[in-house]
Amino acid sequence: MDKLLMHSPDLTKRNIDKIAELFPAVITEGRDDDGNLTHAIDFDLLRQELSDHVVEGSQERYQLDWPGKREALFVANAPIAKTLRPAREESVDFDTTQNLFIEGDNLDALKLLQESYLGKVDLVYIDPPYNTGKDFVYDDHFAETTADYLAKSGQVDDHGTRLVANTESNGRFHSDWLSMMYPRLKLARNLLSDTGVLIAAIDDNEHSALKQLLDQVFGSQNFLANVVWQGRGKNDARFTAGGLDYMLIYGRDRNRLIAEDARWKEPKSGYSLVVSAARDAWQRSGRNSAKATTMFREWFRTKPEIEKGLQSYSEIDDNGRVFLRGPLASPNPRANLQYDLVHPVTGLPVPMHPNGWRYSRETMDQMMEEGRILFGEDHTNTPRRKMYLDEQEDQAIRPVVVQERATATAAVIDLLGADVFDHPKDTGVLSKWINSVTQGKDDALVLDFFAGSGSTAHAVLAQNAADGGRRKFIVVQLDEALDSRSEAAKAGYATIADLARERIRRAGTRIATDAVLSAEGPDVGFRVLKVATSNFADLLRTPDALKQDNLPLYTDSVKPDRTGEDLLFQVLLDWGLELTMPIAVEMIDGREVFFIEDGALVACFADSVSPGVVREIASREPLRAVFRDSGFARDADRINAEQVFAEVSPTTDVKAI
Repeated sequence: MDKLLMHSPDLTKRNIDKIAELFPAVITEGRDDDGNLTHAIDFDLLRQELSDHVVEGSQERYQLDWPGKREALFVANAPIAKTLRPAREESVDFDTTQNLFIEGDNLDALKLLQESYLGKVDLVYIDPPYNTGKDFVYDDHFAETTADYLAKSGQVDDHGTRLVANTESNGRFHSDWLSMMYPRLKLARNLLSDTGVLIAAIDDNEHSALKQLLDQVFGSQNFLANVVWQGRGKNDARFTAGGLDYMLIYGRDRNRLIAEDARWKEPKSGYSLVVSAARDAWQRSGRNSAKATTMFREWFRTKPEIEKGLQSYSEIDDNGRVFLRGPLASPNPRANLQYDLVHPVTGLPVPMHPNGWRYSRETMDQMMEEGRILFGEDHTNTPRRKMYLDEQEDQAIRPVVVQERATATAAVIDLLGADVFDHPKDTGVLSKWINSVTQGKDDALVLDFFAGSGSTAHAVLAQNAADGGRRKFIVVQLDEALDSRSEAAKAGYATIADLARERIRRAGTRIATDAVLSAEGPDVGFRVLKVATSNFADLLRTPDALKQDNLPLYTDSVKPDRTGEDLLFQVLLDWGLELTMPIAVEMIDGREVFFIEDGALVACFADSVSPGVVREIASREPLRAVFRDSGFARDADRINAEQVFAEVSPTTDVKAI
């Protein structure tokens, strides 16, 4: 039951609502005297609406602005005192996999990945909250200075408490959503390679805002496509049936993609069916091309749903190959393409298009030799070229997807045994786009920092199984608690991250069992890393704050609950090394020593580092070596270690933490 407001009506708000009905374009978001965000009137625009001439107002510029934009930009640039801690027990094939599952706030994760994966990601696919009024958005912390932000970021772990409801009654409904997306998109762009691509799913609620935001982050010149995804519509809808989602696609550098001759292809719909029908007609005709063609065309008449492009391939030649008769005219006039083409029987030139032929004289001669040029009965007919169906299996990928969500939900239920996630993305559709956008990159790296139920990771594994690729994924998901009344909670999942990990785990097991795999097998594993506060304690204390009993704690900056492997991953981040590098562990003189990718890095975080350990590590001549600073009892021991490396392995970069 609604409650009475128990105060007089807000006449200002009422007046704003009336103006909004007449002039919706003048409604914006602003701050009141207390700094709270609320709906407001752009009076310059209102004056223009009520005037018959140009009204001079504040300086105009074409850009997307909203309350909180500057703070959002600050958040994107501010450093954080956090790290990624490995979770072996929750991983699959931890020591060998090239895939990452990161649990935690995606803003923190994106910041932590900036050094290790700068310019290395080939595709970013995200399915962010659609801001329907029922979604949650990240409540990012804003601070006045970088130092404040850095200090605040390292205080405690968040455990999912930074999600807040973003309802339509919120005065900054759109602003909060934009402030959430802006820093994450800026950081994601940094990670893309020069030929990298971002695909962002969205619906009508924020499609316009996201398009403008992406124009601002990537540059409008790098817009590539607006894909329409038609799901199930509603027959009782008032205006249109709806059911539309979109995929906004941007390149890191569109010109670079063009220079690399990037062409996104997909198999022609119904291609396999047509090839099978042609093969059947060829066999049943006794390998007679005329009879086979007649049978083949009769089959086409029973299949009107086959797309028109395939129906054009309606003839079968003497070799049993399906073809169509294509044009030979050049699309543009060029002098070197204008020459006489002589009919093989009459010996006279055939009619030439004003633009000339499609091919040079040399290429045309080669095609005639291969029987690819089809002449008419005499020289009065224009020749055509043979275009074989088996050479045209692919087509430019279509910007319209027709696929209901029900199949994706059913697939998740089949895999996990319960309806545990609302509106998962269809892995078949994702696989198609992943394959198309990363063509020619069998080892492409795919990033999804709104992982949800893990559809993107599942799609990468599935596509690798389908074509033998070696694509890798990095997915990020907040440890968002599930409603205790949900089917997912009843099935035993505590967080969405738990659910996503289990889905990827089961998908990998099924793929590894079912797929036709190479001798070395697929990589269906993933390393689990969790966003956490720094491994190092804050040891800055005033003299009166020090307690005698705690003095031993201040001699070592490493937190007591952190392991050597925890320290290793922070070192990988600080040094900008990839987080999937192979890790080997050896015991040297009773100390645990980590060897990363055949000497790219050697690390020893023992409480005491013996001279024998130092000399043995130096003898391996690694590129980098790191020790725990407190592992050297005296300054002299540290100096001796530096001298050993200078003598034995002078090119090694040696550091201490």
